Amino acid sequence: MHSTPPKSLFFRRALRKRCPQCGDGPLFRSFARLRETCSVCGLQYRRESGSQTGAMYFCAAVTEIFAAGLALALYFFTDWSAPLALGFGTALVLGFSYFFLPVSMAFWTAVEYSTDVSNGERWTRPRP
Repeated sequence: MHSTPPKSLFFRRALRKRCPQCGDGPLFRSFARLRETCSVCGLQYRRESGSQTGAMYFCAAVTEIFAAGLALALYFFTDWSAPLALGFGTALVLGFSYFFLPVSMAFWTAVEYSTDVSNGERWTRPRP
């Protein structure tokens, strides 16, 4: 009988943009382009249509929190005019969202894999 590695391992691997199952194969083929499967262990990253919808919502929620914090910081800590603050804030929020998307996708891949491991899905083969 083998023991299942801690779920935090799956998240650490994915946030390093590696396969959550084996830790070796790359998650992405290019910026924010998730591979279909792991080139090392064969884990299928997208098993169904819409499997990355959660990543989209997660990215949107984190970006909204970032935008709210930025708006408060600009309001309280600068004396910028509204158009200047709005232009700067918009550019920063769009940039943040763009660069956070692959992190969100990697995180969501780990969420799905971790859930499948917990449910005892037969196709999962977690490796230490």
